[in-house]
Amino acid sequence: MSSGFARSTYKLFVGNLPWTISSKELKTYFSRYGHVANAEVVFDRQLGLSKHYGFVVFSQRDAFNSASNQNTHFLEGRVLNVQRANENP
Repeated sequence: MSSGFARSTYKLFVGNLPWTISSKELKTYFSRYGHVANAEVVFDRQLGLSKHYGFVVFSQRDAFNSASNQNTHFLEGRVLNVQRANENP
């Protein structure tokens, strides 16, 4: 059910993740920009392996903007593909 109010979501798509990165490590990395409400690495359900992408949700717009406006993100030697997530299909 709807709670009766719209809430902004500050969600980023993060691609090109190293296969060794967990959701906890993803959250830790992006916490440098502000409070991370949720971070999730997407895994193949059958194989149990990382699909090399995930999502990060910030609780504050400033943190979201700081992370999304950063030119380059590096994690374990890889350049991450960070984009604002599209909530609409």
